[in-house]
Amino acid sequence: MRQEGTITRWDDARGFGFITPKDGGAPVFVHVSEFSRTTRPGTGAVVTFRVTRDDRNRLRASDVGYAPSSIPRAPMTRGVPAAAAIAVAFLGLLAVLAVLHVLPVSVVALAVVLSGVAFALYRADKSAAIRGAWRVSESTLQTVSLLGGWPGALLAQRVYRHKTRKHSFQTTFWITVVVNCAVLGWMAIGTPFPL
Repeated sequence: MRQEGTITRWDDARGFGFITPKDGGAPVFVHVSEFSRTTRPGTGAVVTFRVTRDDRNRLRASDVGYAPSSIPRAPMTRGVPAAAAIAVAFLGLLAVLAVLHVLPVSVVALAVVLSGVAFALYRADKSAAIRGAWRVSESTLQTVSLLGGWPGALLAQRVYRHKTRKHSFQTTFWITVVVNCAVLGWMAIGTPFPL
């Protein structure tokens, strides 16, 4: 039998939380993999669910769906246009510097390829987080950003709403951006490169 309740606690980074049933009773554990829609849940969402028990006989929600009045908007969005503009502007600047022989073409090619790799890694990690599968290590994500893939990483963070709330990760990410830009600036100020 389906019940209705409200998500009263939600840990987006870990992909689980608790639903407080509308009719009262103990909070029920819920994992993100139990949601029928691809939109991420959050605190305050009204949901319908079935109650099951796990292997240790604890309450667990399954087959979770949003109540019609609580269907969240698609996550597309906040910050995506700005992240896309920054990524395109940065890669465009690198292309201009390559055309002017200030940077080698290989630097631009590497930044474009690594941005694509970073985007794919974030997508894979977000998908793994939702499924509870093996994750891409944070050091791998940060290394790809440091080596020049940060424009793709920035865009993926906003598109997939992934790693945006973890302050330690964001601090390290922005340090990799600054270091990468500083190295490119140092290269650009030095002797121009031949084609």
